[in-house]
Amino acid sequence: MTAHVDFRNRPRAIETTLADGAPICLRPIRPSDEEAIERGIRELSDRSRYLRFFSSFKSAPPSVIERLSAVDGFDHIAWGAVMTGEDGEPPVAAAHAIRDGDNPDTADLAIAVLDAYHHRGIARILLATLMLDCRAAGLTALTFDILHANKPAITLVKALGAQIHSKESTVITYSFDVDETLSRLRGMDAPRALGDVFAAFEGR
Repeated sequence: MTAHVDFRNRPRAIETTLADGAPICLRPIRPSDEEAIERGIRELSDRSRYLRFFSSFKSAPPSVIERLSAVDGFDHIAWGAVMTGEDGEPPVAAAHAIRDGDNPDTADLAIAVLDAYHHRGIARILLATLMLDCRAAGLTALTFDILHANKPAITLVKALGAQIHSKESTVITYSFDVDETLSRLRGMDAPRALGDVFAAFEGR
């Protein structure tokens, strides 16, 4: 599919702070981030890695790394979060949306946050960033496969208005309407980070 996105309007980076005052930078993931992607997967706990990839591997196979780094900003949109106030500015989270070849208005969503950075609002901020970029690329819906055991993820997606699309013995597939989810995020009583994200994309 030919891209119809004016990439000049995509923010190169969004500098903001978490509710606890920690500075964070959100930026698009690039193919050159392959090494950081591989390291991030390795640094997830065994449980978090399983909940993200539905697999017990310790190190991701090359095919997984290649898939996650094959970002073009249109058919595969991805953003990462970097803690700019910490030594080495470690990348701590990533979110991906990969367009469905059979339904080009829809993409498959995936997100992971390193264990030490859970419960700080990073997932919500990163999802807002990704969805704004997805909307600019013409995506209207995202689907998200979640294991039944991943209770925190289920709680988050329900709060964002996701609906159950299908359910299997171990996996629930949720569906997001991008506009509705962004409306919910915009209306949340949240730290300034969400406002900074919306302003970066919408020029406020």
